[in-house]
This record gives sequence, C-alpha cells and structure tokens, in this order.
Amino acid sequence: MTHSETEITSGLIYDLLQEQHPDLAGLTIREVAGGWGNQMWRLGDELAVRMPRTENAPDLQRKECRWLPVLAPRLPLPVPNPVRIGEPSARFPKPWAIMTWVPGEALDYTSISRGDHAADTLAGFLRALHVEAPADAPISEDRGDHPKKCTDGFDHFFHAVVPDDLADDVRAVWDDAVTAPEWEGPPLWVHGDLHPANVVVSDGTLSGVIDFGAMFAGDPAWDLAAAWVILPAGAASRFFDVYAHADKATIRRARGLAALKSLFLMLMGQNGDRGLPGGKPTWGPAGRAALDRVLQSWYSSPPWP
Repeated sequence: MTHSETEITSGLIYDLLQEQHPDLAGLTIREVAGGWGNQMWRLGDELAVRMPRTENAPDLQRKECRWLPVLAPRLPLPVPNPVRIGEPSARFPKPWAIMTWVPGEALDYTSISRGDHAADTLAGFLRALHVEAPADAPISEDRGDHPKKCTDGFDHFFHAVVPDDLADDVRAVWDDAVTAPEWEGPPLWVHGDLHPANVVVSDGTLSGVIDFGAMFAGDPAWDLAAAWVILPAGAASRFFDVYAHADKATIRRARGLAALKSLFLMLMGQNGDRGLPGGKPTWGPAGRAALDRVLQSWYSSPPWP
C-alpha cells in the first residue's frame, strides 16, 4: 500500500464539499487522529468524511458503501453508513465518502471496564452479523483462509516480535489452530478486521464497530478471534456461551487467529526497522495484552477444544 501524495487538509475538504455537496459545506470540519487506509475528518456532529490515502482504499470504501446499507439495519450496534459519495475530480483524484459518525472512543485509546456487558454485546453483534451471505458477497484476497494457509504471515510476525520465553507456547496455540478442521458451513458475513482500533467504547463497554473495509463472506473464526483480541481477560468464556454457535474446531481456529492478530498488532506498534510502515504506537500494548489473554486461555485448559 502506498500513501497518497495529495495533502489532505481542512481546506481541501471544504473545497470538495463546496464543489460536490454544497449543502454540507457549512458544517464544522475537524481532523480525526488515526486511520490507516483512510484519513478521516468530522463533519458537524453526526457525519465523517473519509478520504482514501492508500492504493486499495478506494476499492474497500466502495465495498463498504455497497454493503453496509444492507447489513446495518439488522446490526445491534451503530456502524458507519454512507450518506454521500464524493467523485474523483481535479482537486482530489480518488472517490471519497461521507459516512455517519459512530460516537465513542477507539479501544486502543481506552479500556473496557464492564467485561461481562462487553462480552454479551459483542456476542450479540456477531450473531446478528454472522448469517449466510449472498452469492455476490465479496471474498477476501488476504484473509479468510484456514490458519494452515496463513503460516507465512504467522512466521513473519512470530520471528519479529515473540519473546523467547513465550515462543513455545505461542507456537503451540498456532499449531493447534493449523490442525483444526476447516469451516464446513456456508460462507457467513464476516467483519474481518476486529481489533482495538476498529471498535469504539462508551461507558466502559462496546458501543460501536467501525471500518468494514475488510468485510467478506467466509469463516466466522476470523471474527471470533475478537474474544481475545478485544475483550478483557476472563471474558472469552462468557462470550462463547452467549454466542452459542461456535463448535470446538471453530474456537480452535479463532484462538490461533487471535494469536496471529495479536502479533500483527505488536509489530505495528513497534518503532524502527522491524515495525511496519504507518506504525501505531497504541497498537503494541494492545497486541501484547491480547497475546497474554490468548496464552491464558491456552494455559487454563478451558472446555475447548
């Protein structure tokens, strides 16, 4: 992914609004920190302008604009919904979008204090999302596979960030996922990228889910990994009890994928040569905390697998 060479400023946002959506140009424009594929700006109190800044961001944004209006009405938490589409122009060469703003604070900047409530909320959200997807639903090119097909990525992250004293246990979690049976059900709707920067928190619990650019039809284990990646220690068991639709094989795959996601977050949080471009300092501690939760699940011999 390459970042856009166009400098995105409040002045540019104002000019684009004046040009294409003048009825919204009078709203206050405020930059929002964070973001990866898109740079985001608040527009008034209820809207957000999302400006693509990586090569594949426009395609992911188009996917969101196509499918979020289909999914949002049946989801029990707020998610971004497209309100207007911005067309490429001489001022900005890529499509852009105006979405509804999901209030709350991203989890990588705060914490969940109401663990049981958050477990129930996440389980209810994923039960509503994880229904059979239509034949024309998107598939993913870089995620959604069985863990055994993700070993190159895991090995890269593993060698980059896993402390020596945890290496054997992290490898054991991953090997268990690799040997778990594959998903045999129909392709389900999957968010695909649930981690602390893509959920928001209010009053100590989950209050919204954002960034559906990775959504695809496939194995729900990719979302169920959030039981360890997002929820606080001790909440995974309650989550799976409430979710109630995950068999042992799916939970094994989910736990391995949680380890993979944790290592990715740890690497993204690094500075220096081993970190990835666009590193996020808040992601490192979140990833290490998630890895600790994965390993605690492994050590405590839970009722799965």
